[in-house]
Amino acid sequence: VERDFEWVGVFVAEKVVERLPEVSLHDLQLAWLKIARQARLKRHHTIQREEMSVREHMSLILRRLRDDHFVVFESLFDPRLGVASLVVSFLATLELVKERLVVVTQNEAFAPIYVKRADSATGDA
Repeated sequence: VERDFEWVGVFVAEKVVERLPEVSLHDLQLAWLKIARQARLKRHHTIQREEMSVREHMSLILRRLRDDHFVVFESLFDPRLGVASLVVSFLATLELVKERLVVVTQNEAFAPIYVKRADSATGDA
C-alpha cells in the first residue's frame, strides 16, 4: 500500500434502494400448500380399535365371485367403507389366493388384473 497502489475512498450521496425479488401467485400457492401439508402431518389423530374380520371379508369376496366370470380386481374393494376396510379386504384377497380359493390373472404388463373363483377357473394357476 502506498507503493504500488493507493487507498481510495468513495462517498455515495444517494441512498441505494434494495430490490427485493418479485413473488408470483404460483410461488405463494406452492408455499401455502407446503404449509398445509406440514400441518396435516403434524395434526393429532385418534386411533381406535375396530374389530374387522378377515374371514368375513373373505366370505364377502367369494359371494361377489359367485358367477363363472372374471371380475376386475378393483371392483372387490369399496372405498366408501374407509381405509381399514380396504386393508382388510386386500388381506382377505391374499388369503383367498393363498388358500387357492381364487385365481388372480393379468394378460400383460399394465393390463387390468382379474379375479375368479378357483373352482370355476379352467386350468391351474
